[in-house]
Amino acid sequence: MRRSFVLLAGALLAGALAAPAVADGSPGSGGFTLEDPRITESSGLAASRAHPGVYWTHNDSDDGAFLYAVDGRSGRTVATVTLSGVGTPRDVEAISVGPDGHLYVGDIGDNLGGTWDHVWIYELPEPKQLKDQTVRATQYDVKYADGARDAEALMVHPKTGRVYIVSKNEEGGGLYEGPAELSAARTNTFERVGDIGLWVTDGAFSPDGGQLAVRGYFGGVSYDWNNGKPKRQGRLSVPLQGQGESMTYTPDGATLLYGSEGAGSSVEAKDAPGGDGKSSSGGGGSAGGGDGEDGSGGDFRMGAIALAAAFAVVYGLKRLFRRG
Repeated sequence: MRRSFVLLAGALLAGALAAPAVADGSPGSGGFTLEDPRITESSGLAASRAHPGVYWTHNDSDDGAFLYAVDGRSGRTVATVTLSGVGTPRDVEAISVGPDGHLYVGDIGDNLGGTWDHVWIYELPEPKQLKDQTVRATQYDVKYADGARDAEALMVHPKTGRVYIVSKNEEGGGLYEGPAELSAARTNTFERVGDIGLWVTDGAFSPDGGQLAVRGYFGGVSYDWNNGKPKRQGRLSVPLQGQGESMTYTPDGATLLYGSEGAGSSVEAKDAPGGDGKSSSGGGGSAGGGDGEDGSGGDFRMGAIALAAAFAVVYGLKRLFRRG
């Protein structure tokens, strides 16, 4: 994954500008901190269907086929699942839970800028017991109809079970739809069915399947799913994080949780957008707003603020060292 000075600036400002977490009746909805020292590059997040208050995550590196079940109240890992029946992971970037109660893991990142001729999805039943264990997964080969893509967002629709991927591109990504059923016997071709106006690092469907939320490093956008033809609703109130990589809805759909890479990183909570097209911060951001159709204007402004603050910090430290 490409790193940039903008991400460093985000890390410098994350603690100072983090907004207070929201709280509601859903366990873990107030946010939490990942306490497990093994989780240093959390890149995906999914709310468990079988275990209320538990969230699944993983590292995005190739350190092994591991999933971590995290208690949303304490931030502690309560189970580590090792996947068997799959090859060596390459760049695991996303996780989602389907209506069948299965976990879908997206080994879909492409650090070479979209040059691999195929990527992989792993499917496994969510364990009924939270304990360290090995679970056999099914591996699916995936390619895109219009050529190789880098991607970090994989979402399973909670009603249809169909798998979607959003490609990652600075100019905005594409929404790709998988076959009605994935097959382990042949390559699964994902077709581009729409445009997503954001440099996307993760995405999630609302529990009722009516909305699609996507996030980037410095912003996010909500869409009315509209039976697979997404209509932009407005901007999401995404917290400024060191390297914002993940998101999920809480099971009640009232809250969006946002995660970041880094050791001891925080998962922060924000109100999920309602059905009235308003952003989670209460603003009325719309597709025709002053920040452009893709919502990227707000992202760039936030990035500029982060850069300016980072330069100020570095300059201040240099002056301090000279005085010393």
